[in-house]
Parts: sequence; C-alpha cells; structure tokens
Amino acid sequence: MKRWRAVWIGLLAVLLIGFGLLWFLPASWAVPMLAARLPAVRLQQVSGLLWDGRAGQVLSAKGEDLGRVSWRLSRRALLGETRLQLNLHGTRMDFAGRMVGPSAAEATWMDVHLRADLGLLGPLPMLPIGQPRGVIRVDAERVQLHGGWPQELDARVRWENAGLLTPRNGNVALGNLLISVQGSAGVLAGHVQDDGSGPLRIDGRFQLSPLARRLTATAAPREPNPALQRWLAGLGPTDAGGKTHIHYSGGLAAAMPEGTR
Repeated sequence: MKRWRAVWIGLLAVLLIGFGLLWFLPASWAVPMLAARLPAVRLQQVSGLLWDGRAGQVLSAKGEDLGRVSWRLSRRALLGETRLQLNLHGTRMDFAGRMVGPSAAEATWMDVHLRADLGLLGPLPMLPIGQPRGVIRVDAERVQLHGGWPQELDARVRWENAGLLTPRNGNVALGNLLISVQGSAGVLAGHVQDDGSGPLRIDGRFQLSPLARRLTATAAPREPNPALQRWLAGLGPTDAGGKTHIHYSGGLAAAMPEGTR
C-alpha cells in the first residue's frame, strides 16, 4: 500500500513539475517548436514567456526584416482553446489583431489592422495583369477562416500609390484605390473605386471564391496617359468616350453562362 502511495505521489509530482514548466515556459524555448508552424518567418531576439512574449526581429523566408512582434497567448491553449493577441510593427509592415480558434487556418480574427508594402510579396506569376506595387491597408472587425480562406468577412481596404509592374508597359500608376469586401459562406464580394485624385478612374464590382473569380468594371485615364491607356486596352473594349469595359471571369465563373453571373 505504501509503495502504491509513493508511486502516485511521484506521478503527481511529475505532473505538477511539467505543468509548472509549461506555465512559465520561456518563449525562447518554444521557438524551435514554433518553427515548423511558421515556415515563412524566423523569430530572433526572443524574450518573455510563451504566453506573453516578444521578438526584437522578425525575418521573412528571404531574410527581409519585417519588424518586431509581441504577443499574448491565453493559457487556455493548454485545454485546446487558442486565444492570441498579436502585434507586429516594422517599416514595411504593421499588423494587429486578436485570434480565437484551434489553429491559424481555422480561426476567427477580430479587430484586424494591416499595413503592408506589396513589394514584400515578391513575383506573383499568377497575375498576368502585372505585379502589384504600393502599400495596402486593411481594417476588418471580424474575419472567420476555414482552411485559411475567409468564410465570413467585412473589411475596408485602401491601396495607396497603387501600381502594377508590367512586362510591356513598365510600371503603370493607378493612384489610390478604395475597396470594400464582404464575405459570406466563403464567397467574397466587393466594390472597387478610385479616390478621385489619381490617374485612373475606376468603378467596379468583383466576386472571389476558392473556385471562381470575376470582375466587372469601367475604367479610364483621368488625363492622357499612354502607358495606362495601353494597359487598359488589354483588359477590354474601349468605347467612344474613352471608357474601358472590363469583364473578367476565371475558374468555374468562366464556365458559367452569362445569365447566371
């Protein structure tokens, strides 16, 4: 009887020690475990606890300095419920938001604020219209993700000093674009327009989903602009008033009859 009591006391002591280590786990100890889940970034100058920590430098996979990050992770994660508050500040990117969910790909983000230099994205071969340039700002009260794709979303996007680097026309300046996006059941719908001061006049609607995408818009240069006019001419027919009518469909949307769009 005494021997079994000693065994149970020993097991209890091991559990308490393990729980204590997790409760006060240094963030620097957790970095190797997080590396597999964060392959796109590397954390350096890590301090604090796993639950309340910071990194003085965040590097992208290409070695670019993204800034410094701090986070607060609820200890409820030990019970399978992740509650995370994240703040990243850098010269080319800022991010702030709160996450609730089992994983980053299956989560709800709240009070999201993002500023990012689109040059960080690098070449995007899937965008035949050109490589995006400029700074994007996103504000969203709530973003619900499923498989990494937004299922529910209500966001406001401002694309500042928007431009596209194209192989034929060089850098095509678009000005400042304002985009509103609402998402329901995995389908994102939105409105895009210019702010009234840049080289491009545009007013359009779009829809995005993992299987389909479409854009309908009218666009025209605000003033004579040969590079912009040539770029627009490749997107659709231009009427006598100088407006280009853009009707683009991709994925399953391209196979749908016109009347169902």
